[in-house]
Amino acid sequence: MFKTMLAAIALLGAAVGWAQVVPDQVQLSGQIRAQWIGQQASSAGPMALADALQQGVVDLPASGGALEAELRASGHGLSGIVTLQQQWLEGGVTSSKAWVNELYASHDGGAWQFSAGKKIVAWDVGYGFRPNDVVQQEARRTLIYSTPEGRPLLMAEYFNANTAWSWVWVNPTASSDARGAAEPALDLRLYQRDGAVDWHGFARYGAHTGASVGAAAAWVASDALELHGSARYSQRVDSLASAANGNALVASNPWQPSTESGVKQILIGGTWTNESQLSVLAEAWWDGTAPSDAQWDAWMDRNSQLALLATRGAPEVAVAGNLAWQTQAFSTSPNLRRSNLFMRLSWQHEAWQPALDILYTPADQGRVLTASLNWQGDRVQVQGGLRAYGGPANALVMQLPTRAMAYVASTWTF
Repeated sequence: MFKTMLAAIALLGAAVGWAQVVPDQVQLSGQIRAQWIGQQASSAGPMALADALQQGVVDLPASGGALEAELRASGHGLSGIVTLQQQWLEGGVTSSKAWVNELYASHDGGAWQFSAGKKIVAWDVGYGFRPNDVVQQEARRTLIYSTPEGRPLLMAEYFNANTAWSWVWVNPTASSDARGAAEPALDLRLYQRDGAVDWHGFARYGAHTGASVGAAAAWVASDALELHGSARYSQRVDSLASAANGNALVASNPWQPSTESGVKQILIGGTWTNESQLSVLAEAWWDGTAPSDAQWDAWMDRNSQLALLATRGAPEVAVAGNLAWQTQAFSTSPNLRRSNLFMRLSWQHEAWQPALDILYTPADQGRVLTASLNWQGDRVQVQGGLRAYGGPANALVMQLPTRAMAYVASTWTF
């Protein structure tokens, strides 16, 4: 079961020895992380209804653990990060996989920097949501942070004392029909420092989504207060739409790729930190890529109509399959609702950092509560926490497959 990870650990051990032998030629580092996530399945929502009608038609959320080994290497103009993972879930299901997070060549031309390959390029200023993170498109507010997987790209950057330009051709070899983060696109970022304010400008042209523009700013108003904001307008964005209406059963997945036009996204927020390192972060954002309230109302109505069909003699397998397809709506956008409020309270005390945050959706009074505690030593980090979903029965977060989660992770870095 652990052969893959034992091999990974042996590889990392050999890498450490190599780094000690040739430190001037290649820089090597890495980490090993053991983690466990426990999940409580929800008793409401389309997935729970599908399982109640026909057990086994859907895979319910399962608890499980993982062991990961990550190796970083750089030298001679090359940089790379590789991750190996061994995962096991309830019921004895195990899997092993490996992936390349980064692997790129770079050239230092003084004020000009050039990169080619697979690289992590994260933009924008928000915490809970980033409208202008158009290259990496990284998932936000994950329970356990792990190094994201970069994007294939060609990149040129120009720097001076107060200004930086970045030009990125992302996914240059991908098909023009590729969607989401895999879409070929030309991206531009301008950064300008103006005293206590950092200004950002963004432009993008996607192979099939067309043009979009954005702007962001971060202002250090005082030693204790920081304010930030971000906005974006997109000619088109990728989405999902269902061809099914009302209570009609369909024989294949009705959720298919679609395109939304004239989409707006905006975020405002700020952070206040006192001398004792007690910090409060507050953000509010609007995400036009999320389904509208009317679309979610229609989705909820179809769920109810499908549930009634089974009581009227419709084949339970067919009804369960149609309910399971309804969960596709959750992957339409990074946010379930268009309007969102977020607040995070944290305290840094020596090696300890407790935190408590809440995501609130005013449209249906849904809320996601997360409590965490991190301990950071010289080489070892231990973290754990809980996340719970709450609100009225019709809140979207109450329709998610998971009702609550608990996690613990330990990371050793070298």
